[in-house]
Amino acid sequence: MTQPVLLVLDDDPPPRLDRLAGRARIVHADEKSLVERLPTADVLLVWDFLSDAVRHAWPGGGPRPRWVHTPSAGVDRLLPELAASPETVVTNARGVFDQPIAEYVTGLVLAMAKDFRGSWELQRQRQWKHRETKRVGGSRAVVVGSGPIGRTVGRTLKAVGVTVDLVGRTERTEDPDFGRVHGNAALGGLLAQADWVVCVAPLTEETRGLFDASAFAQMKSDAHFINVGRGQHVVEPDLVEALAARRIAGAALDVFAREPLPADSDLWDVPGLIVSPHMSGDTIGWRDDLADQFLDNFDRWEAGEPLLNVVDKNLGYVPST
Repeated sequence: MTQPVLLVLDDDPPPRLDRLAGRARIVHADEKSLVERLPTADVLLVWDFLSDAVRHAWPGGGPRPRWVHTPSAGVDRLLPELAASPETVVTNARGVFDQPIAEYVTGLVLAMAKDFRGSWELQRQRQWKHRETKRVGGSRAVVVGSGPIGRTVGRTLKAVGVTVDLVGRTERTEDPDFGRVHGNAALGGLLAQADWVVCVAPLTEETRGLFDASAFAQMKSDAHFINVGRGQHVVEPDLVEALAARRIAGAALDVFAREPLPADSDLWDVPGLIVSPHMSGDTIGWRDDLADQFLDNFDRWEAGEPLLNVVDKNLGYVPST
């Protein structure tokens, strides 16, 4: 029996693929060789999930893999090109990053409320300066994105006493965790009440540029903004202007329109902005977790069973059940 071909797009080979010994022929590709090797593959593992190579190579001639897996929550680097191939199933890493990102966001909220940054700077200057800080309990957060990551962020914030308004694509009532999931149309009114605005939404045409000058103008002057979704959710010059004019109190970005963030970017020096290098979901052992998730799904694919985390290529995410 001919072994299926697993094509791996990577610059850092994934762990644990020895589990497929004798079950699949593993072929590696980089951005240059992907076009040539894509028609030979039954399965494509986009281990280098920050690459746009698949979008560029996909429209070429020849057959295409029946299954494409990206070990990331977002699938915007695969779409819309793969949506033109209805026979190809796309899966993602839904579930792996939920709790790590929720912990990261909650850590940022605590750090901002308690002015840890100011304490570290005063310590560096050897200054003893007593200050008062904000209470987290009793504050209010708007979490934009009602998928598993957004829900876990919301539940974790609730555990430290934050009231959470969850915003999704459409309104839903009688939610077991939040009572109601607000639709996108309600976002403007919710922003005006929020102490913390957290973006964890998938990147779609509806969410691209969602946080612009208008959105920041609707926030309270003492509100903080956190983006752990996609860089393209934010109109970065508008955020810079809002911070410089003190229209909002502070922000934290873990994702950017251009990554890696260039050393000469103005964002590094914006007062009140915390910059981190797209690491909110990356905890010790995360690559092993991603590999195990793919390999478990490969077992299902090999057995002819339904795959987990199947993305609706028109929506751009895994629909909630």
